[in-house]
Amino acid sequence: MKKTVRDINVVGKKVLVRCDFNVPMKDGEITDDIRITSALPTINYLMENGAKVILMSHMGRPKGEAKPEYSLKPVADRLAQLLGKDVIFAASDVVVDDSVKAAVESLQDGDVALLENVRYRKEETKNEEPFTGQLASLGEIFVNDAFGTAHRAHCSTAGLAEYMPSVSGFLIEKEVKFLGDALEDPARPFVAIMGGAKVGDKIPVIENLLKKVDCLIIGGGMSYTFFKAMGHEIGTSILDEASLSLAPELIKKAEEHGVKLLLPVDAVCAEEFSNDSKKAVFDKDKIPADMMGMDIGPKTIEIYKEAIADAKTIVWNGPCGVFEMPNFAEGTKAVAAALAASDAVTIIGGGDSAAAVEQFGYADKMTHISTGGGASLEFLEGKALPGIECLEEK
Repeated sequence: MKKTVRDINVVGKKVLVRCDFNVPMKDGEITDDIRITSALPTINYLMENGAKVILMSHMGRPKGEAKPEYSLKPVADRLAQLLGKDVIFAASDVVVDDSVKAAVESLQDGDVALLENVRYRKEETKNEEPFTGQLASLGEIFVNDAFGTAHRAHCSTAGLAEYMPSVSGFLIEKEVKFLGDALEDPARPFVAIMGGAKVGDKIPVIENLLKKVDCLIIGGGMSYTFFKAMGHEIGTSILDEASLSLAPELIKKAEEHGVKLLLPVDAVCAEEFSNDSKKAVFDKDKIPADMMGMDIGPKTIEIYKEAIADAKTIVWNGPCGVFEMPNFAEGTKAVAAALAASDAVTIIGGGDSAAAVEQFGYADKMTHISTGGGASLEFLEGKALPGIECLEEK
């Protein structure tokens, strides 16, 4: 169990907080601020307990250069609105310089400052000096609350832990609790739903989950790789060729572990990858050679809903079809609705699944929506996350 901000005295201390403010932007405006609002409990706690709060984050991939389109200034402005107080934006193309140090020195207890995009420095993603030391010179305590980057050992996610007492914020605490409980002590039946396009990306996760779940549901583009491996025609559907030999192995492993493995029994197919394409439903072994699978079919939806209704813990990572296109969103929407109606603990593993439950209006019905797609996948895979490993134990 890792220490959190509750376990350390922050009064009058300069506290460096790594957040995940990598928010989507359009024309200089933030289009979704969930990553900012997710950090508020930790920021508010530190302010109320008299800390001098110095926030850090990355945005996008400026690749070690100062690029104005990746500036965190819009985040500082939005944060000030949400907190109802001024947020000092310590602007600097090198992130830490004398003017930034002076701004931090002038902070009073309860004040909040935000540094410029840490990825303006090329050392950040390599976890190299002198950047880590320069960041460390600004604070006395390190708080990591950026679950979305906890699987990366960067200066601002892991490097700082070598310089000062290091604990987690409330967001990381929450992520570790929900994902950890699901893996270690789930209420059963435990159902995992894996979607998305590539089997290869999810193989290690599926292998780890097969040791833990009672039922594994496969949806989305990866199901066509399973169909192909079973000798079925998949037409022009997406195929993860490199994983063809792995699909039968996973089916065999599910049998060995006594896990019910559910694959689609029918698919909604289209002539081309377009919302306006002519579409039709076919059984899994009847997909025409000139069509592509775009969504799970109605018979599959009913089977999956039944499995979801019986579950007590559900982890969902990856959509069941091309849900961004309204004509091929039915399967993903039905799964989201089934989770929303369930009395199970429902955990959405970030990324496209999180976007889907948000799009269909079911976000507030889920027990927990992870803020880190890649991080949650590595966690479900059983990997140690460097940004969490480096924090102090209770």
